[in-house]
Formats: sequence, C-alpha cells, structure tokens
Amino acid sequence: MSSRRVGVIDDMNELLADKNAVIYGAGGSLGGAVARTFAHEGATVFLAGRTRETLERVAADVAAAGGRAEVAVVDALDERAVDEHADAVAAQAGGIDISFNLVTRGDDQGTPIAEMTHERYLHAITAGCSTAFLTARAAARHMAPRGSGVILHLTSGSSRGTAPGMGNTGPTDAATEAMYRYLAAELGPRGIRVAGIHTAAVRETLTAEKIAAVSGAAAPDVEAIIEMIAAQTMLRRAPGLQQIADTACFLASDRAGAITSGIVNATCGLVAG
Repeated sequence: MSSRRVGVIDDMNELLADKNAVIYGAGGSLGGAVARTFAHEGATVFLAGRTRETLERVAADVAAAGGRAEVAVVDALDERAVDEHADAVAAQAGGIDISFNLVTRGDDQGTPIAEMTHERYLHAITAGCSTAFLTARAAARHMAPRGSGVILHLTSGSSRGTAPGMGNTGPTDAATEAMYRYLAAELGPRGIRVAGIHTAAVRETLTAEKIAAVSGAAAPDVEAIIEMIAAQTMLRRAPGLQQIADTACFLASDRAGAITSGIVNATCGLVAG
C-alpha cells in the first residue's frame, strides 16, 4: 500500500472521527465522493480498486483537504487479495470500522432477459454477489472480535420494481440485497450493522461512455436521459453525488446506530417506499 497522510482535520463535530473506512471501487466518481466525504468527517480512508492512477487522484484530493488516505490496488473478485488487504489494513490501523463496496458489476441493460444468453444474464449477478460477499466477509472477520463495525452497500433500487429494459440489474440488486439482509441478522448480535442505499441516475456519475457500456446505446444524450428520469421522480429531480455521499456518511456514523438491515431510499422518489 502507498499512503498520503496530512494533518488531521480539527473539528469536534466530525461524524467519523477516528474511524477506519475501507472503500472498494474508490477510484470511481461515487467511490471518490464517498472517500472525500468520509475523510472530511474525520475517517482515515483506505482506497481500494483496480486502477492506481484514479485511486491516487482521490488520495491527493483527500490529502489536499487535510485528510488521511491510503491507496492499494485490489481486485475485489480476488479472494486472496481482498483478505490480505483487509488483514493489512487492520494490522496497520488497529481495526476496520467501516467497509463500503462500490465496485461496478458489469450490468447488462437494454436487452430483455428472455433474449439474453445464459452467460450475459449471470455476469453481473456473479460479479456483484462475489464482491459483496468477499468484501463483507473480510470486514466482518475483523469487526466481530471488536464487537462493532458498519458494512455498507449500494444498489439502484431495481429490486423493488419491474421496469422494462433494466436487464439483469434488478435480479443482481435483489441477490446482493438478500445476502446483506442475512448478514445483518447474523452479525447484529456481534455489534455489526449492515445498511444500504438505493439510488439511481446520479447526475455526476453518468457519462455517455458509462451508459453505452451498460446499455449498448451509441452516444446517448445524457442530459435527456437524466431529465427523463427526473420527471419520473416524486421530487422532479435526480439525486446529487454529494447527497449520496452524505447519506453514506450518516449511515456509517454512530448517529445511525439504530439502523441495520434496512436500505435508505435516496432516489428522490424514483422508487416508491
């Protein structure tokens, strides 16, 4: 692991003061926003992902703001790599307080399920369930002996609906969410909370390239897509990146100490309930 460490942010009201947070997929737009917010609120953030360059950029932002960040290249589908990284973090920091899996799954949208090949249908389910399991298990093994910890996860909320065109996203969301619910029940008596966030169409995370990778659409009009989705929400707007990061920060904090198993709806009302 390489590190960037600068002076501690001096704020008596930090939500995550003295917490150690591992963020998988930290080089992405959402992972980076969460890392910056966690660090701003006093946590030491351990940034894990497959691309060092993007992780180092986030670490540089954290350091420039006076926070503490550590960088490690980790493939969250590699069982040994995940376990060894968690062991190293716990040994260095004295424990893991927060684990957040934000690794992309390779969802396939735009193709009806009945028209998918078996391989295409299972790809996101296999990747999503694997990273969810491996990262949560690694964290739980270090949290349980200390009797505390928070495991966070995020999905689109597609498990609640049946919107045509979402492909294997709904089944993947449902599969990972079920695993996390069982984890919450098993780990609760050991002081570990498991909580999730539903969100979709976060403006700052959407690019033509990302949409095309998921849907196969060629050069989509991103603004038009966001406006179309926003019109379907109860608040008539799409959620913002910082709003999601702030929601995650609250869930990771002791102020959310009574919340486990549930999933916070941060879709601006795109998903009801």
